[in-house]
Amino acid sequence: MYGVCGCCGALRPRYKRLVDNIFPEDPEDGLVKTNMEKLTFYALSAPEKLDRIGAYLSERLIRDVGRHRYGYVCIAMEALDQLLMACHCQSINLFVESFLKMVAKLLESEKPNLQILGTNSFVKFANIEEDTPSYHRSYDFFVSRFSEMCHSSHDDLEIKTKIRMSGIKGLQGVVRKTVNDELQANIWDPQHMDKIVPSLLFNLQHVEESESRSPSPLQATEKEKESPAELAERCLRELLGRAAYGNIKNAIKPVLIHLDNHSLWEPKVFAIRCFKIIMYSIQPQHSHLVIQQLLSHLDANSRSAATIRAGIVEVLAEAAVIAATGSVGPTVLEMFNTLLRQLRLSIDYILTGSYDGTISVGSKIIKEHEERMFQEAIIKTTGSFASILPTYQRSEVMLFIMSKVPLPSLHHSIETGKTGENRNRLTQIMLLKSLLQVSMGFQCSNMLTALPSSFLDRLLSSALMEDAEIRLFVLEILISFIDRHGNRHKFSTISTLSDISVLKLKVDKCSRQDTVFMKKHSQQLYRHIYMSCKEESNVQKHYEALYSMLALISIELANEEVVVDLIRLVLAVQEVAHINEENLPVYNRCALYALGAAYLNLISQLTAVPAFCQHIHEVIETRQKEAPYLLPEDVFVESPRLSQSLDQMVIEFLFRQSKISEVLGGSGYNSDRLCTPYIPQLTDEDRLSKRKSIGETISLQVEVESRNSPEKEERVPAEEITYETLKKAIVDSVAVEEQERERRRQVVEKFQKAPFEEIAAHCGARASLLQSKLNQIFEITIRPPPSPSGTITAAYGQPQNHSIPVYEMKFPDLCVY
Repeated sequence: MYGVCGCCGALRPRYKRLVDNIFPEDPEDGLVKTNMEKLTFYALSAPEKLDRIGAYLSERLIRDVGRHRYGYVCIAMEALDQLLMACHCQSINLFVESFLKMVAKLLESEKPNLQILGTNSFVKFANIEEDTPSYHRSYDFFVSRFSEMCHSSHDDLEIKTKIRMSGIKGLQGVVRKTVNDELQANIWDPQHMDKIVPSLLFNLQHVEESESRSPSPLQATEKEKESPAELAERCLRELLGRAAYGNIKNAIKPVLIHLDNHSLWEPKVFAIRCFKIIMYSIQPQHSHLVIQQLLSHLDANSRSAATIRAGIVEVLAEAAVIAATGSVGPTVLEMFNTLLRQLRLSIDYILTGSYDGTISVGSKIIKEHEERMFQEAIIKTTGSFASILPTYQRSEVMLFIMSKVPLPSLHHSIETGKTGENRNRLTQIMLLKSLLQVSMGFQCSNMLTALPSSFLDRLLSSALMEDAEIRLFVLEILISFIDRHGNRHKFSTISTLSDISVLKLKVDKCSRQDTVFMKKHSQQLYRHIYMSCKEESNVQKHYEALYSMLALISIELANEEVVVDLIRLVLAVQEVAHINEENLPVYNRCALYALGAAYLNLISQLTAVPAFCQHIHEVIETRQKEAPYLLPEDVFVESPRLSQSLDQMVIEFLFRQSKISEVLGGSGYNSDRLCTPYIPQLTDEDRLSKRKSIGETISLQVEVESRNSPEKEERVPAEEITYETLKKAIVDSVAVEEQERERRRQVVEKFQKAPFEEIAAHCGARASLLQSKLNQIFEITIRPPPSPSGTITAAYGQPQNHSIPVYEMKFPDLCVY
């Protein structure tokens, strides 16, 4: 019966007849539109037939594909597209299954045109918002097939481009269809991301280098829009823009693996471009997740070639700069910690010569120049990232870096031996370089915030190391902090200008916070400047940095007291060169004389005291005529002019402290302080400047004897005050202060935490003790007159005077006022 119905068209089901009628006799005529409208109307009127219509169209399409009747295949797909666009009933899911089956059949074909046809239909389907959900639909095949098309290697360049673009469009369609549908298979699973992301990067990677690119896809030309690279970029941006917080990791990991597999870290141009696309596409609050992925990848590649690690670091720098404009959050210190750890590993690689610490057969040989490039990349990254951080985070970063610098004076574990010393030195230099990069351009109105004691103490401790390079870095870091008005470059050359107005210095009045800072830390700074001047290994750069340091303190942090102290400091430096107890070379002595001349010339013009300026000018003129080797113009040059007769220095060549004190004292400056030579502190501790006086430190015993008592009491010998006693009292004063401070802390803590009964009992005991002490004092110090009753006989028959205490004597009433 069914066979007869199949042969007789009039007896066939209506939906089949309607489907057959949309196909013309000649496929070149295209879809019969009137019959297609009838089919659409029928599908809308009888939606329960929609799945049968789809199944029949699928049957015809598969048959036509097998018979190579591609014209009818195109008509069938066009009909399917129109039905999909028109029908949104609840029974459309079964029809979609037939549709996807036909699209899969086309994609499996070897014909590029059929693949493109199937892709276009799938893209149209992806843009349809379905009214009813589907619980069982799978897109695994489409992800795999579209990814495969993205890697097409067809011989014909034009066909290859079309296939790749179709694959990208297909992936874009899969993402749009599944990314927001919780009922679908999760497109963010690694099994899908590991196919989608590399396919997009592969096409993005093969853009012609000569092609000029627009900064934004919205501004791209029509030609660029037709290229696989531009289409892949748009698709990648769309994919990342739809990524939720928990999906970022799965989207970024394939990028890192792709860059590893194709060795794209070394040229680093493509890698930087990829991560710029990523950082600008994801939501700003997800930026720190990308940074964490890069940091983890850097750790994972810690034993890779230095060029690969350098590429990762530079990509990290670009990504971090973009992330800092959004939200970096807690990854700031994590990033710097990872970078500093990699820096130490790189130093170890240079010292040991291999990645595993031992050189054996098959081990990778370290290329020192590549490791140096990697270290410079880390230092540059720390600086570029820190430059855009807020002030408070930047201060935390600087404290963090400084805490990593190995300093033996602060009880850090310092490695011994030649290898250990080299490691310590290289680590110190690299970390100080990083700190210098971070401090560049640091602007903070409050120096107490910018240079807290915990940071300044560690920094100045490294300023007195024997290594000249380390000392120079410390000076440069301090200069970066102090220079808040961009005056630093104006003091790069040491000179004795007759008119400093040509420098156009930016000078502000010293603020209250700066005054507090200098009161707290000035002696510390002066001491380290003084000690740095005495170093024999100093070269011209050190003296230039010292001059800049003195000049910037005078401009940024100076009040009247600071000016006086700086003048005393420079005069003390002149005395170092003059007396030469350190046996400094001739160049160092001449450099100190020249440094003093340049600074006093500057400060005299800043103070604008005519008599002071006249004295400085007279000494400089005398030196210009008779001793030019004491001026910076002859010392700080490529071939300095020196003199060997520095020990026969005449007084006219020197700046005299008595004369300066006289001229400045007449202008209101503290002449007594100016007359006092500068003497540096003995240690780096600030508290030593607040030592107790000798009179407060040493307790002298005074004994009071009773003149009226014949009884000879045995005297306790007073402690003899000798040089050793004074020395011990001064040296131990710091320990005494520490003990006293700890005792006070314990007392406060006891009164805060102890129960009331215990505190009351303690206070009662203290009161009783105090009363007993007072009674003892009264008995010793009070000597009343003899009693009128005369004498009495003691127990052993000896006469003894009997005295009545004053507070027990009774006076007549007339004596009472």
